[in-house]
Amino acid sequence: MSWNPAMEPICPDKADIDAIETLIVPRSRDLGGFEVRRALPAPKRQMVGPFIFFDQVGPAEFLTQQGIDIRPHPHIGLSTVTYLFKGEFHHRDSLGSNQIIYPGEVNWMTAGRGITHSERTSPETRAHPHSLYGIQTWVALPEDLEDEPPAFEHQGREALPFMEAEGKKVRLILGTAYGQRSPVRTSSEMFYLDVSLLPGAVIPLPDDHEDRGIYVLEGSIGVAGVEYEAGRMLVFRPGDKLAVKGGPNGARLMMLGGATLNGPRYIWWNFVASSKERIEEAKAAWRKGDWQAGMFRLPPDDDAEFAQAPEDGPR
Repeated sequence: MSWNPAMEPICPDKADIDAIETLIVPRSRDLGGFEVRRALPAPKRQMVGPFIFFDQVGPAEFLTQQGIDIRPHPHIGLSTVTYLFKGEFHHRDSLGSNQIIYPGEVNWMTAGRGITHSERTSPETRAHPHSLYGIQTWVALPEDLEDEPPAFEHQGREALPFMEAEGKKVRLILGTAYGQRSPVRTSSEMFYLDVSLLPGAVIPLPDDHEDRGIYVLEGSIGVAGVEYEAGRMLVFRPGDKLAVKGGPNGARLMMLGGATLNGPRYIWWNFVASSKERIEEAKAAWRKGDWQAGMFRLPPDDDAEFAQAPEDGPR
């Protein structure tokens, strides 16, 4: 799609600075050769809409034979979405899904009552130097879907709606925005966008969603006359009509949000739930390790090892 009138702001950059409800500076973690920046959950904000976890992975460079090896590990009560700008991940899960994801594509895994998956760099990519750069997020499930069966969905780059207007390019990853709908089957109202802005280009935030946030990946953006550099997440006050402007060097950013859930969620390790009892049940099941009759199975193509649960305590 070459142009979308809904992407054109009526009142560019006129919002009061108080429209920014929360400013989050991600916590950085070195995972041995590459950096991860975690914006959600944060001390002042657990979720933006249903998004409860947000990690920027990289950018990182790997030498020949190096790569990522995230061993099989469990999830409950959430959907995971992987979206890459550079590199690839090889996803395998306990449903038998076996999928390599490349830049601009979507892996959407819904844990429901329980799933196990691994993410690794493929042997083909390890055969030469390579890069990795992307975002991994978790979306908390509505309470009535926490016990649903697990599922996995992959959508290619060409399946995702793409919009382009003067100075801006937008790809809709999840949900609805600017009159478009992603083909990914989500569990609640949400939006998730990959946005590139040229210097001075202006784009409005979708105003038909309750909760809205922006994560600045590259460059900078201006909001109400204040500039925000890369590595910042801004969460906005509900209901305000506002727009953001690309900084002097442009910007790459992620827009996200949607309807809030019926309450906060408990988080322990890779588990998300509306009750402590669900967390305790999953914790006991993983530690028991009954891969044949228990709550969790190992991926059939990656069952030689698995991640150990951490000691009890908050994530």
